[in-house]
Amino acid sequence: MKKILMASVATILLVSACATNKGPEYSGSSYNRIKTYEIGTVKDVRPVVVSDNGMGTFIGAIVGTVLGSTVGGGRGTTLTTLAGGLAGSYVGSEVNKANALELSVTLDDGRDIVVVVKGTNYHIGDRVKIIKEGSKVDQVYLLN
Repeated sequence: MKKILMASVATILLVSACATNKGPEYSGSSYNRIKTYEIGTVKDVRPVVVSDNGMGTFIGAIVGTVLGSTVGGGRGTTLTTLAGGLAGSYVGSEVNKANALELSVTLDDGRDIVVVVKGTNYHIGDRVKIIKEGSKVDQVYLLN
């Protein structure tokens, strides 16, 4: 069991280190689609938290279950496996939350929109470029 756990950790570390480009990230299904953009000025900034999309909970539950199953013996193994899975799912959901900002933006064409972006480097008065695919926001860049 210890070998499986070590192999899993090594694989996760190896895969997470594959991308070296420091530029914006696009999902594998959307990078080759035509996108549009709009430019505007940030009029208001409000801090928000983006909740877990389920992936942190899932990974946390798996890791917690595996770790819990290595503790205890007999009936205790069942209980520690269950407790490990529950604790792991909670920790995973909390870790996968992200600080973000809700930007109220007045576009150059006069429309007002709201965009939620991860990160904290946006301020009132910043000029931004909002790249979209349909109504979905892919990236927001500072132009200043």
